[in-house]
Amino acid sequence: MTLAAYTPRSLPESLSGLFQLALDLRWTWHHGTDELWRALDSDIWDTTRNAWLVLNSVSGERLEELAADPDFQQRYREQIHAHQAFTEADTWYSTDCPGDLGEGVAYFCMEYGLSESLPLYSGGLGVLAGDFLKASSDLGAPVMAVGLLYQQGYFRQAISTDGEQLEFYPYNDPTMLPVSPLRDADDQWVRVIVPFPGRHVRLRAWKAQVGRCELLLLDSNDPRNEPGDRGITSELYTGDPEKRLQQEMVLGIGGWRLLEQLGRSPSLCHLNEGHCALALIERAFSWQDDHESDFQTARTATRATNLFTTHTSVASGFDHFSRSLLRLYLTPWLEGRDLNVDQLLALGSQPSSPDNQSTDLKLNMALLALNMSGRFNGVSRIHQKVTQTIFQPFFPRWPAEDIPADYVTNGIHTPSWDSPESDAIWTRACGKDRWRRPLQSTCPMTNIADEELWEMRRLERARLITYLRRRLASQHCEQNPGNNHEAACGLLLDHETLTLGFARRFT
Repeated sequence: MTLAAYTPRSLPESLSGLFQLALDLRWTWHHGTDELWRALDSDIWDTTRNAWLVLNSVSGERLEELAADPDFQQRYREQIHAHQAFTEADTWYSTDCPGDLGEGVAYFCMEYGLSESLPLYSGGLGVLAGDFLKASSDLGAPVMAVGLLYQQGYFRQAISTDGEQLEFYPYNDPTMLPVSPLRDADDQWVRVIVPFPGRHVRLRAWKAQVGRCELLLLDSNDPRNEPGDRGITSELYTGDPEKRLQQEMVLGIGGWRLLEQLGRSPSLCHLNEGHCALALIERAFSWQDDHESDFQTARTATRATNLFTTHTSVASGFDHFSRSLLRLYLTPWLEGRDLNVDQLLALGSQPSSPDNQSTDLKLNMALLALNMSGRFNGVSRIHQKVTQTIFQPFFPRWPAEDIPADYVTNGIHTPSWDSPESDAIWTRACGKDRWRRPLQSTCPMTNIADEELWEMRRLERARLITYLRRRLASQHCEQNPGNNHEAACGLLLDHETLTLGFARRFT
Protein backbone atom coordinates (compact mmCIF):
# COMPACT_ATOMS: atom_id res chain seq x y z
CA MET A 1 0.00 0.00 0.00
CA THR A 2 1.43 3.39 -0.99
CA LEU A 3 1.34 6.72 0.78
CA ALA A 4 -0.97 7.96 -1.96
CA ALA A 5 -3.81 6.10 -0.24
CA TYR A 6 -3.34 8.37 2.77
CA THR A 7 -2.91 11.66 0.93
CA PRO A 8 -5.30 14.17 2.53
CA ARG A 9 -8.17 15.50 0.46
CA SER A 10 -8.08 19.08 -0.80
CA LEU A 11 -9.64 21.75 1.38
CA PRO A 12 -10.56 25.37 0.73
CA GLU A 13 -7.46 27.45 1.40
CA SER A 14 -9.17 29.28 4.25
CA LEU A 15 -9.79 25.95 6.06
CA SER A 16 -6.44 24.22 5.41
CA GLY A 17 -5.58 24.19 9.11
CA LEU A 18 -8.34 21.63 9.78
CA PHE A 19 -5.85 18.88 8.84
CA GLN A 20 -3.56 19.84 11.69
CA LEU A 21 -6.45 20.09 14.15
CA ALA A 22 -7.99 16.77 13.09
CA LEU A 23 -4.73 14.80 13.38
CA ASP A 24 -3.87 16.14 16.83
CA LEU A 25 -5.73 14.07 19.41
CA ARG A 26 -5.82 17.10 21.66
CA TRP A 27 -9.47 17.36 20.60
CA THR A 28 -10.15 14.28 22.75
CA TRP A 29 -9.77 16.46 25.86
CA HIS A 30 -10.01 20.03 24.54
CA HIS A 31 -13.66 21.05 24.13
CA GLY A 32 -12.93 24.16 22.06
CA THR A 33 -13.05 22.41 18.68
CA ASP A 34 -16.22 20.39 19.33
CA GLU A 35 -18.44 22.91 17.54
CA LEU A 36 -16.15 22.92 14.50
CA TRP A 37 -16.54 19.18 13.97
CA ARG A 38 -20.25 19.32 14.78
CA ALA A 39 -20.69 22.02 12.15
CA LEU A 40 -18.99 19.81 9.55
CA ASP A 41 -21.15 16.75 10.27
CA SER A 42 -23.02 16.63 13.55
CA ASP A 43 -24.24 13.05 13.11
CA ILE A 44 -20.80 11.53 12.51
CA TRP A 45 -19.21 13.64 15.25
CA ASP A 46 -21.83 12.79 17.88
CA THR A 47 -21.70 9.10 16.93
CA THR A 48 -17.95 8.51 16.56
CA ARG A 49 -16.17 11.45 18.22
CA ASN A 50 -13.58 11.07 15.46
CA ALA A 51 -12.51 14.42 14.03
CA TRP A 52 -10.40 12.79 11.30
CA LEU A 53 -13.37 10.69 10.15
CA VAL A 54 -15.58 13.80 10.12
CA LEU A 55 -13.07 15.67 7.97
CA ASN A 56 -12.77 12.76 5.52
CA SER A 57 -16.54 12.25 5.29
CA VAL A 58 -17.84 15.79 4.83
CA SER A 59 -18.80 16.79 1.29
CA GLY A 60 -16.89 19.35 -0.71
CA GLU A 61 -20.06 21.44 -1.02
CA ARG A 62 -20.40 21.61 2.76
CA LEU A 63 -16.77 22.70 3.10
CA GLU A 64 -17.32 25.47 0.56
CA GLU A 65 -20.40 26.61 2.49
CA LEU A 66 -18.44 26.79 5.74
CA ALA A 67 -15.54 28.56 4.06
CA ALA A 68 -18.00 31.33 3.17
CA ASP A 69 -19.67 31.37 6.60
CA PRO A 70 -18.29 34.29 8.69
CA ASP A 71 -19.33 32.75 12.01
CA PHE A 72 -17.63 29.43 11.25
CA GLN A 73 -14.54 31.23 9.96
CA GLN A 74 -14.28 33.17 13.21
CA ARG A 75 -14.55 30.01 15.34
CA TYR A 76 -12.04 28.28 13.06
CA ARG A 77 -9.48 31.09 13.35
CA GLU A 78 -9.91 31.18 17.13
CA GLN A 79 -9.12 27.46 17.38
CA ILE A 80 -6.15 27.69 15.01
CA HIS A 81 -4.69 30.49 17.16
CA ALA A 82 -5.47 28.55 20.36
CA HIS A 83 -3.72 25.46 19.00
CA GLN A 84 -0.68 27.48 17.99
CA ALA A 85 -0.57 29.14 21.41
CA PHE A 86 -0.80 25.70 23.05
CA THR A 87 2.13 24.28 21.09
CA GLU A 88 4.33 27.34 21.69
CA ALA A 89 3.47 27.99 25.33
CA ASP A 90 5.90 27.40 28.17
CA THR A 91 5.14 24.32 30.24
CA TRP A 92 5.83 23.11 33.74
CA TYR A 93 8.72 21.01 32.41
CA SER A 94 10.24 23.77 30.28
CA THR A 95 10.21 26.32 33.12
CA ASP A 96 10.70 24.26 36.28
CA CYS A 97 12.95 21.38 35.19
CA PRO A 98 14.23 21.88 31.63
CA GLY A 99 16.47 19.07 30.45
CA ASP A 100 16.07 16.96 33.59
CA LEU A 101 14.90 14.02 31.47
CA GLY A 102 17.72 14.33 28.96
CA GLU A 103 16.69 13.05 25.54
CA GLY A 104 13.29 12.07 26.85
CA VAL A 105 11.37 9.00 27.98
CA ALA A 106 10.48 6.01 25.78
CA TYR A 107 7.17 4.63 27.04
CA PHE A 108 6.12 1.12 25.96
CA CYS A 109 2.66 -0.35 26.43
CA MET A 110 0.53 -3.03 24.77
CA GLU A 111 -2.57 -0.80 24.62
CA TYR A 112 -3.49 2.89 24.67
CA GLY A 113 -6.92 4.25 25.58
CA LEU A 114 -6.84 7.77 24.16
CA SER A 115 -10.32 7.86 22.68
CA GLU A 116 -13.07 5.57 21.46
CA SER A 117 -12.16 6.79 17.97
CA LEU A 118 -8.80 4.97 18.27
CA PRO A 119 -9.84 1.57 19.70
CA LEU A 120 -6.45 0.14 20.66
CA TYR A 121 -7.34 -0.70 24.28
CA SER A 122 -9.44 -3.02 26.41
CA GLY A 123 -9.54 -1.45 29.85
CA GLY A 124 -7.68 0.13 32.72
CA LEU A 125 -4.12 -0.46 31.52
CA GLY A 126 -4.82 1.29 28.23
CA VAL A 127 -6.80 4.12 29.78
CA LEU A 128 -3.96 4.77 32.23
CA ALA A 129 -1.46 4.81 29.34
CA GLY A 130 -3.65 7.22 27.40
CA ASP A 131 -4.07 9.56 30.36
CA PHE A 132 -0.32 9.35 31.03
CA LEU A 133 0.37 10.60 27.50
CA LYS A 134 -2.18 13.41 27.73
CA ALA A 135 -0.84 14.56 31.10
CA SER A 136 2.72 14.42 29.73
CA SER A 137 1.60 16.67 26.89
CA ASP A 138 0.02 19.20 29.25
CA LEU A 139 3.07 19.22 31.53
CA GLY A 140 5.49 19.34 28.62
CA ALA A 141 7.31 16.15 29.65
CA PRO A 142 9.31 14.75 26.67
CA VAL A 143 7.58 11.36 26.32
CA MET A 144 7.61 9.26 23.14
CA ALA A 145 5.23 6.30 23.33
CA VAL A 146 5.39 3.04 21.38
CA GLY A 147 2.54 0.62 20.78
CA LEU A 148 0.79 -1.56 18.19
CA LEU A 149 -1.88 -0.63 15.64
CA TYR A 150 -4.39 -3.48 15.79
CA GLN A 151 -6.59 -4.28 12.83
CA GLN A 152 -9.43 -5.29 15.13
CA GLY A 153 -8.57 -4.00 18.58
CA TYR A 154 -10.66 -5.41 21.40
CA PHE A 155 -14.09 -6.86 20.86
CA ARG A 156 -17.37 -4.98 21.28
CA GLN A 157 -19.97 -6.63 23.45
CA ALA A 158 -23.66 -7.12 22.79
CA ILE A 159 -26.30 -9.23 24.51
CA SER A 160 -28.33 -11.79 22.60
CA THR A 161 -32.07 -12.33 23.05
CA ASP A 162 -31.15 -15.25 25.33
CA GLY A 163 -29.00 -13.01 27.53
CA GLU A 164 -25.70 -14.41 26.26
CA GLN A 165 -22.67 -12.28 25.41
CA LEU A 166 -21.96 -11.69 21.72
CA GLU A 167 -18.53 -10.50 20.56
CA PHE A 168 -17.97 -8.32 17.52
CA TYR A 169 -14.62 -7.25 16.11
CA PRO A 170 -15.01 -4.04 14.08
CA TYR A 171 -12.20 -3.54 11.57
CA ASN A 172 -9.88 -0.59 12.20
CA ASP A 173 -9.41 1.01 8.79
CA PRO A 174 -6.19 3.03 9.24
CA THR A 175 -7.33 5.66 6.75
CA MET A 176 -10.32 6.42 9.00
CA LEU A 177 -8.34 6.51 12.26
CA PRO A 178 -6.71 9.72 13.55
CA VAL A 179 -3.22 8.47 12.67
CA SER A 180 -0.87 9.12 9.76
CA PRO A 181 1.97 7.13 8.17
CA LEU A 182 5.28 7.89 9.85
CA ARG A 183 7.66 9.30 7.25
CA ASP A 184 11.43 9.61 7.23
CA ALA A 185 13.62 12.50 6.09
CA ASP A 186 13.13 11.41 2.46
CA ASP A 187 9.33 11.43 2.91
CA GLN A 188 9.25 7.62 2.68
CA TRP A 189 7.03 5.46 4.86
CA VAL A 190 9.13 4.20 7.78
CA ARG A 191 9.33 0.41 8.02
CA VAL A 192 11.08 -1.76 10.60
CA ILE A 193 12.30 -5.34 10.20
CA VAL A 194 12.28 -7.98 12.96
CA PRO A 195 13.91 -11.40 12.41
CA PHE A 196 11.57 -14.39 12.71
CA PRO A 197 12.29 -18.09 12.09
CA GLY A 198 13.19 -18.47 8.42
CA ARG A 199 12.04 -15.00 7.39
CA HIS A 200 11.92 -11.32 8.28
CA VAL A 201 8.70 -9.59 9.33
CA ARG A 202 8.22 -6.09 7.94
CA LEU A 203 6.41 -3.59 10.15
CA ARG A 204 4.75 -0.38 9.02
CA ALA A 205 5.04 2.63 11.32
CA TRP A 206 2.29 5.13 12.12
CA LYS A 207 2.09 8.26 14.23
CA ALA A 208 -0.69 9.57 16.45
CA GLN A 209 -0.09 13.12 17.64
CA VAL A 210 -1.16 13.55 21.27
CA GLY A 211 -0.70 17.25 21.90
CA ARG A 212 3.02 17.73 22.45
CA CYS A 213 3.71 13.96 22.58
CA GLU A 214 3.89 11.30 19.90
CA LEU A 215 2.44 7.81 19.95
CA LEU A 216 4.34 5.62 17.47
CA LEU A 217 2.46 2.52 16.35
CA LEU A 218 3.64 -0.58 14.49
CA ASP A 219 1.53 -2.99 12.47
CA SER A 220 2.46 -6.11 10.55
CA ASN A 221 -0.21 -5.84 7.85
CA ASP A 222 2.37 -5.23 5.14
CA PRO A 223 1.46 -6.92 1.82
CA ARG A 224 5.00 -8.30 1.54
CA ASN A 225 4.58 -10.37 4.71
CA GLU A 226 3.19 -13.89 4.74
CA PRO A 227 -0.57 -14.06 5.49
CA GLY A 228 0.07 -15.40 8.99
CA ASP A 229 2.53 -12.63 9.77
CA ARG A 230 0.15 -9.97 8.49
CA GLY A 231 -2.21 -11.11 11.23
CA ILE A 232 0.25 -10.68 14.11
CA THR A 233 -1.30 -7.31 14.96
CA SER A 234 -4.81 -8.41 14.04
CA GLU A 235 -6.24 -8.36 17.57
CA LEU A 236 -5.42 -7.22 21.07
CA TYR A 237 -4.65 -9.86 23.74
CA THR A 238 -4.93 -13.05 21.76
CA GLY A 239 -5.17 -16.25 23.77
CA ASP A 240 -2.65 -18.05 21.55
CA PRO A 241 0.79 -18.09 23.30
CA GLU A 242 2.64 -18.25 19.97
CA LYS A 243 0.86 -15.20 18.59
CA ARG A 244 1.26 -13.38 21.91
CA LEU A 245 5.03 -13.93 21.77
CA GLN A 246 5.05 -12.67 18.18
CA GLN A 247 3.22 -9.51 19.28
CA GLU A 248 5.62 -8.92 22.14
CA MET A 249 8.58 -9.32 19.77
CA VAL A 250 7.04 -6.78 17.41
CA LEU A 251 6.36 -4.35 20.26
CA GLY A 252 9.64 -4.76 22.16
CA ILE A 253 12.24 -5.51 19.49
CA GLY A 254 10.51 -3.64 16.68
CA GLY A 255 9.59 -0.72 18.92
CA TRP A 256 13.15 -0.05 20.08
CA ARG A 257 14.50 -0.50 16.55
CA LEU A 258 11.96 2.06 15.36
CA LEU A 259 13.29 4.63 17.84
CA GLU A 260 16.84 3.93 16.69
CA GLN A 261 15.84 4.19 13.05
CA LEU A 262 14.34 7.61 13.75
CA GLY A 263 17.54 8.74 15.45
CA ARG A 264 15.92 8.91 18.89
CA SER A 265 18.10 8.28 21.94
CA PRO A 266 15.74 8.34 24.95
CA SER A 267 17.48 8.70 28.28
CA LEU A 268 14.93 6.54 30.10
CA CYS A 269 12.76 3.57 29.18
CA HIS A 270 9.46 3.02 30.99
CA LEU A 271 7.59 -0.28 30.57
CA ASN A 272 3.88 -0.26 31.37
CA GLU A 273 3.52 -3.99 32.21
CA GLY A 274 5.84 -6.85 31.34
CA HIS A 275 4.55 -7.43 27.79
CA CYS A 276 7.25 -5.05 26.55
CA ALA A 277 10.24 -6.63 28.35
CA LEU A 278 12.11 -7.51 25.15
CA ALA A 279 12.53 -3.77 24.51
CA LEU A 280 15.00 -3.69 27.42
CA ILE A 281 17.05 -6.51 25.90
CA GLU A 282 17.09 -4.72 22.53
CA ARG A 283 18.08 -1.49 24.29
CA ALA A 284 21.01 -3.30 25.93
CA PHE A 285 22.04 -4.73 22.55
CA SER A 286 22.01 -1.22 21.10
CA TRP A 287 24.22 0.08 23.93
CA GLN A 288 26.48 -2.94 23.50
CA ASP A 289 26.96 -2.20 19.78
CA ASP A 290 27.59 1.50 20.37
CA HIS A 291 30.25 0.84 23.03
CA GLU A 292 31.67 -2.45 21.66
CA SER A 293 30.93 -4.10 24.98
CA ASP A 294 29.53 -7.38 26.25
CA PHE A 295 25.88 -7.95 27.18
CA GLN A 296 26.35 -8.02 30.95
CA THR A 297 28.12 -4.66 30.89
CA ALA A 298 25.38 -3.27 28.64
CA ARG A 299 22.71 -4.61 30.97
CA THR A 300 24.37 -2.93 33.95
CA ALA A 301 24.77 0.34 32.06
CA THR A 302 21.15 0.57 30.91
CA ARG A 303 19.41 -1.00 33.89
CA ALA A 304 19.57 2.13 36.07
CA THR A 305 17.45 4.08 33.58
CA ASN A 306 14.79 1.40 33.04
CA LEU A 307 11.52 1.60 34.98
CA PHE A 308 8.96 -1.22 35.17
CA THR A 309 5.37 -0.56 36.22
CA THR A 310 3.27 -3.62 37.04
CA HIS A 311 -0.53 -3.60 37.22
CA THR A 312 -1.07 -7.31 37.85
CA SER A 313 -2.80 -8.37 41.05
CA VAL A 314 -2.24 -12.13 40.71
CA ALA A 315 0.93 -13.98 39.71
CA SER A 316 -0.96 -16.00 37.08
CA GLY A 317 -1.59 -12.75 35.19
CA PHE A 318 2.03 -12.54 34.01
CA ASP A 319 2.89 -13.81 30.53
CA HIS A 320 4.90 -17.06 30.43
CA PHE A 321 6.54 -18.65 27.37
CA SER A 322 7.99 -22.14 27.05
CA ARG A 323 11.63 -22.87 26.27
CA SER A 324 10.73 -24.58 22.98
CA LEU A 325 8.71 -21.59 21.78
CA LEU A 326 11.49 -19.21 22.76
CA ARG A 327 14.12 -21.27 20.96
CA LEU A 328 12.02 -21.29 17.81
CA TYR A 329 11.34 -17.54 17.72
CA LEU A 330 14.20 -15.85 19.54
CA THR A 331 17.16 -17.81 18.14
CA PRO A 332 17.30 -15.77 14.87
CA TRP A 333 17.23 -12.54 16.89
CA LEU A 334 19.95 -13.70 19.32
CA GLU A 335 22.21 -15.11 16.60
CA GLY A 336 25.68 -13.61 16.89
CA ARG A 337 25.00 -12.24 20.36
CA ASP A 338 26.68 -13.23 23.60
CA LEU A 339 23.23 -14.04 24.97
CA ASN A 340 21.44 -17.26 24.11
CA VAL A 341 17.94 -18.49 24.90
CA ASP A 342 19.03 -20.37 28.03
CA GLN A 343 20.76 -17.26 29.40
CA LEU A 344 17.68 -15.21 28.62
CA LEU A 345 15.59 -17.77 30.48
CA ALA A 346 17.89 -17.43 33.48
CA LEU A 347 17.10 -13.69 33.53
CA GLY A 348 13.37 -14.29 33.59
CA SER A 349 12.56 -17.56 35.32
CA GLN A 350 12.75 -19.40 38.58
CA PRO A 351 14.79 -22.58 38.11
CA SER A 352 13.04 -25.72 39.26
CA SER A 353 16.34 -27.57 39.46
CA PRO A 354 19.83 -26.49 40.55
CA ASP A 355 21.30 -26.73 37.05
CA ASN A 356 18.55 -24.47 35.63
CA GLN A 357 17.95 -26.95 32.78
CA SER A 358 14.46 -28.15 33.60
CA THR A 359 12.49 -28.84 30.43
CA ASP A 360 9.38 -27.16 31.88
CA LEU A 361 11.20 -23.91 32.59
CA LYS A 362 9.27 -20.88 31.29
CA LEU A 363 10.17 -17.26 30.72
CA ASN A 364 8.22 -14.93 32.99
CA MET A 365 8.06 -11.59 31.17
CA ALA A 366 7.44 -9.66 34.39
CA LEU A 367 10.53 -11.18 36.01
CA LEU A 368 12.57 -10.43 32.88
CA ALA A 369 11.43 -6.80 33.05
CA LEU A 370 12.24 -6.72 36.77
CA ASN A 371 15.77 -8.06 36.25
CA MET A 372 16.42 -5.53 33.49
CA SER A 373 15.10 -2.52 35.44
CA GLY A 374 16.61 -0.35 38.12
CA ARG A 375 13.23 0.39 39.72
CA PHE A 376 9.74 -1.08 39.67
CA ASN A 377 6.43 0.07 41.06
CA GLY A 378 2.81 -0.79 41.60
CA VAL A 379 -0.12 1.51 40.91
CA SER A 380 -1.46 2.29 44.40
CA ARG A 381 -0.39 2.04 48.02
CA ILE A 382 -2.40 -1.16 48.43
CA HIS A 383 -1.02 -2.56 45.18
CA GLN A 384 2.49 -1.95 46.48
CA LYS A 385 1.79 -4.51 49.20
CA VAL A 386 0.20 -6.89 46.68
CA THR A 387 3.25 -6.50 44.40
CA GLN A 388 5.64 -7.25 47.26
CA THR A 389 3.70 -10.45 47.93
CA ILE A 390 3.59 -11.51 44.25
CA PHE A 391 7.31 -10.86 43.76
CA GLN A 392 8.30 -12.50 47.06
CA PRO A 393 9.51 -15.71 45.30
CA PHE A 394 11.94 -13.60 43.24
CA PHE A 395 13.54 -12.17 46.41
CA PRO A 396 14.47 -15.27 48.43
CA ARG A 397 15.09 -14.67 52.13
CA TRP A 398 13.82 -11.07 51.87
CA PRO A 399 11.01 -10.01 54.21
CA ALA A 400 8.06 -9.00 52.02
CA GLU A 401 8.00 -5.47 53.43
CA ASP A 402 11.65 -4.96 52.38
CA ILE A 403 11.12 -5.84 48.71
CA PRO A 404 11.90 -2.55 46.91
CA ALA A 405 8.59 -2.09 45.13
CA ASP A 406 7.59 1.58 44.90
CA TYR A 407 4.12 2.82 44.09
CA VAL A 408 2.61 5.67 42.13
CA THR A 409 -1.13 5.94 42.64
CA ASN A 410 -3.11 5.82 39.39
CA GLY A 411 -4.35 9.24 38.41
CA ILE A 412 -6.60 10.44 35.63
CA HIS A 413 -6.19 13.19 33.09
CA THR A 414 -8.98 15.38 34.41
CA PRO A 415 -9.68 17.38 31.22
CA SER A 416 -10.46 14.09 29.45
CA TRP A 417 -13.12 13.15 31.95
CA ASP A 418 -14.80 16.35 33.07
CA SER A 419 -17.80 17.77 31.22
CA PRO A 420 -17.92 21.04 29.29
CA GLU A 421 -20.15 22.44 32.04
CA SER A 422 -17.78 21.55 34.88
CA ASP A 423 -14.77 22.60 32.80
CA ALA A 424 -16.27 26.09 32.49
CA ILE A 425 -16.74 26.28 36.27
CA TRP A 426 -13.19 25.06 37.05
CA THR A 427 -11.73 27.50 34.51
CA ARG A 428 -13.46 30.46 36.14
CA ALA A 429 -12.47 29.36 39.63
CA CYS A 430 -8.91 28.16 39.08
CA GLY A 431 -7.76 29.31 35.64
CA LYS A 432 -7.30 27.37 32.41
CA ASP A 433 -3.82 26.15 33.40
CA ARG A 434 -4.97 24.41 36.60
CA TRP A 435 -4.15 20.89 35.32
CA ARG A 436 -0.97 21.85 33.44
CA ARG A 437 1.14 22.34 36.55
CA PRO A 438 1.36 20.54 39.89
CA LEU A 439 -1.55 21.58 42.09
CA GLN A 440 -0.18 23.63 44.98
CA SER A 441 -3.45 23.79 46.91
CA THR A 442 -7.13 23.09 46.56
CA CYS A 443 -9.01 25.09 43.97
CA PRO A 444 -10.76 28.12 45.56
CA MET A 445 -14.49 28.12 44.82
CA THR A 446 -15.35 31.27 46.76
CA ASN A 447 -16.34 33.20 43.64
CA ILE A 448 -18.73 30.48 42.41
CA ALA A 449 -22.29 30.80 43.69
CA ASP A 450 -24.29 27.79 44.84
CA GLU A 451 -26.84 28.49 42.12
CA GLU A 452 -24.13 28.17 39.47
CA LEU A 453 -23.01 24.80 40.84
CA TRP A 454 -26.59 23.57 40.86
CA GLU A 455 -27.10 24.79 37.28
CA MET A 456 -23.96 22.91 36.25
CA ARG A 457 -25.34 19.71 37.78
CA ARG A 458 -28.73 20.26 36.16
CA LEU A 459 -27.23 20.70 32.71
CA GLU A 460 -25.03 17.62 33.17
CA ARG A 461 -28.03 15.49 34.20
CA ALA A 462 -30.01 16.70 31.20
CA ARG A 463 -27.15 15.79 28.87
CA LEU A 464 -26.78 12.36 30.48
CA ILE A 465 -30.49 11.56 30.13
CA THR A 466 -30.44 12.71 26.50
CA TYR A 467 -27.46 10.44 25.84
CA LEU A 468 -29.12 7.45 27.54
CA ARG A 469 -32.34 7.90 25.63
CA ARG A 470 -30.43 8.01 22.35
CA ARG A 471 -28.48 4.86 23.20
CA LEU A 472 -31.55 2.97 24.39
CA ALA A 473 -33.46 3.98 21.28
CA SER A 474 -30.73 2.62 19.01
CA GLN A 475 -30.25 -0.58 21.04
CA HIS A 476 -33.80 -1.57 21.99
CA CYS A 477 -36.55 0.80 20.94
CA GLU A 478 -36.19 0.10 17.23
CA GLN A 479 -36.00 -3.68 17.79
CA ASN A 480 -39.34 -4.73 19.29
CA PRO A 481 -38.94 -3.49 22.87
CA GLY A 482 -41.62 -5.81 24.23
CA ASN A 483 -44.44 -4.82 26.58
CA ASN A 484 -42.80 -1.84 28.30
CA HIS A 485 -42.12 0.53 25.42
CA GLU A 486 -41.45 3.54 27.64
CA ALA A 487 -38.80 1.75 29.72
CA ALA A 488 -37.05 0.24 26.70
CA CYS A 489 -36.84 3.62 24.95
CA GLY A 490 -35.70 5.51 28.04
CA LEU A 491 -38.84 7.61 28.16
CA LEU A 492 -39.22 6.99 31.90
CA LEU A 493 -35.89 8.71 32.56
CA ASP A 494 -36.24 12.29 33.72
CA HIS A 495 -33.37 14.76 34.20
CA GLU A 496 -35.30 16.43 37.06
CA THR A 497 -35.57 13.15 38.97
CA LEU A 498 -32.85 11.63 41.15
CA THR A 499 -31.43 8.72 39.12
CA LEU A 500 -28.95 6.24 40.58
CA GLY A 501 -26.85 3.86 38.52
CA PHE A 502 -24.01 1.48 39.14
CA ALA A 503 -21.43 -0.46 37.16
CA ARG A 504 -18.93 -3.12 38.13
CA ARG A 505 -16.14 -4.83 36.28
CA PHE A 506 -15.52 -8.41 37.40
CA THR A 507 -12.03 -9.78 36.85
